[in-house]
Amino acid sequence: MIAPDEQEPESAQLVRPYVITNGRGRLDNDQFNLITLVTASDQVRPNHLDPEKGRLLDLCAGGYLSVAEIAGHMGLPIGIVKVLLSDLSADGYLLTRAPAPPAQLVDVSLLQEVLDGLQARFG
Repeated sequence: MIAPDEQEPESAQLVRPYVITNGRGRLDNDQFNLITLVTASDQVRPNHLDPEKGRLLDLCAGGYLSVAEIAGHMGLPIGIVKVLLSDLSADGYLLTRAPAPPAQLVDVSLLQEVLDGLQARFG
């Protein structure tokens, strides 16, 4: 909340999202979903990157982040982030990795044996 004596920011975002992506809103190939993991590659960055792309690469330089995390940190819509990621990935500046697969179901009898062993040991 803003205190009565504080001024409200005039504009949270000066540039509209469609300007950031040059009018592109949707990708033909949907290689990025919300849980796709992304990190920066070792390729040298050019000096002529857009500010949003540079910020995205800085963010991803620390390790793998999901597309949803990147969008949250950047404060941009998911669709816009996907377009930026697609551009950077196509140029070789980003590496992607599929998310970890969901755990396979464990045999219930094995879990029961572990539980029985723990109860026998610790009461």
